Amino acid sequence: MQPLVRLTADREIEELSLSQNLAYNWAYDTPRKKLSRLYENAKRDQWNSTDKLDWSIDVDPEKGLIPDAAIAIYGTPIWDSLDERQIQRLRHEALTWQLCQFLHGEQGALLATAQIVTAVPWFEGKQYASTQVMDEARHVEVFRRFVLEKLGHEYPVNAELRKLLDQILTDSRWDIKCLGMQIIVEGLALAAFGTLRDTTTNPLLRDLITYVMEDEARHVAFGVLSLREYCAEYTEAERDEREDFVYEACVLMRDRIQSRDVWTNLGLDADECVEIAEHSGLAKDFRHRLFSKIVPNVKSLGLLHSEKQRRRFHELDILQYEHDTTSDQDQDALEAARLQQQTQPEPAVA
Repeated sequence: MQPLVRLTADREIEELSLSQNLAYNWAYDTPRKKLSRLYENAKRDQWNSTDKLDWSIDVDPEKGLIPDAAIAIYGTPIWDSLDERQIQRLRHEALTWQLCQFLHGEQGALLATAQIVTAVPWFEGKQYASTQVMDEARHVEVFRRFVLEKLGHEYPVNAELRKLLDQILTDSRWDIKCLGMQIIVEGLALAAFGTLRDTTTNPLLRDLITYVMEDEARHVAFGVLSLREYCAEYTEAERDEREDFVYEACVLMRDRIQSRDVWTNLGLDADECVEIAEHSGLAKDFRHRLFSKIVPNVKSLGLLHSEKQRRRFHELDILQYEHDTTSDQDQDALEAARLQQQTQPEPAVA
């Protein structure tokens, strides 16, 4: 069904009329122990951005909060043609565009997870997804505040990201919502957050991303744990449809990071910038690494099995990540490390 969209006079609010599946579950036992443990961890790890983050820290986006090498046209003839003032503006615009896309993605995740609460059939899934709704509201809060207070202006949602969000939100099937949001969008965001956390020079942005990443890692693990059992029951036709969806979502997310709006806003030739960025070694490496968590998760769900899907992932040049750890394995390792740290004896006092 095509969504019916109503725009308000200021065009800032869009209402989509859509069908939505809802699943009651009257069996309150919880046999899915890993999902139940993830729910316990989510309750334990809630945080308040007002207390946890020091919003008084100064932010000057023109000085480069991230390395210039993270900008797609860095080291190219176009970059070399810019004067210092243009480079300062480019730093500001590139970071603003990136964080705005994070912000828009977090709003999409907030809406999608609220839908997953109602549609996921398992009680443990409903419990966990309810905690993610709170997480996503907090993520919208922190990115919105950073963009408005520290960067000063906004970019609209990227067309490719918007297209995928609409597909996720308007599909009535909970597993499609989970595949699109938990596995693809959140998986890509997790990798992008890791790069940003490890390279930013600003302590406020670093701390913000660090806290968000802890939540996101659980979110992706929730997707894997929720879908693995369900995907095992797919018919061949259902599996083919999900493989197609996953591939098309990966293509949209690859194209999402072209930053066309930035080049246009700076008066540069957007087509030339996109073309150069496509062949830039640094930009290509960054794009590939964004899929480092998506690919092993997709494989663990049985959606990287067909020769057709493997060929498509090979053509995207991301198949090399298929043997990396899955997000639920990462969560197990994090919890084991936390437990070991808690059980270590206190150092003796001299």
